[in-house]
Amino acid sequence: MKLSVYLSGEIHSDWRETIQQGVKEAGLDVILTAPNTCHADSDDCGDRILGAEENNFWKDHKASKINGLRTRKLIADADVVVVRFGDKYKQWNAAFDAGYAAALGKSLIVMHGPDIVHPLKEVDAAAQAVCETPEQVVGILRYVMTNELP
Repeated sequence: MKLSVYLSGEIHSDWRETIQQGVKEAGLDVILTAPNTCHADSDDCGDRILGAEENNFWKDHKASKINGLRTRKLIADADVVVVRFGDKYKQWNAAFDAGYAAALGKSLIVMHGPDIVHPLKEVDAAAQAVCETPEQVVGILRYVMTNELP
């Protein structure tokens, strides 16, 4: 079995690399995809591709639409979508990705700490699994793909 897994959510920790390493060590046939995690490139893609904007609203508007093209395609092509909510910032994009994945009927794994269970209760309710660590994500993928427990 081969799976395509989209890794959405917070960009301020190494959780994606931990999942990538765990998938490799477990020998799983997984293709991992993700949004552009370079904050500056993500913010500036509209200006750099289509030309500079004087008004920040239009700069953000262009960038979000271009980033949205990538996000929509990668979520649509994914078998599983993992959405990580960190402990900093209001992560509206992660919540949007989770909702979009759920609306498409994608298998959804949500990852966050116990301190934000209440505000994410609706997101968690849409998920097939809710966990706290990247290692648990790898364990879920391993079980799904091989029927083996860690």
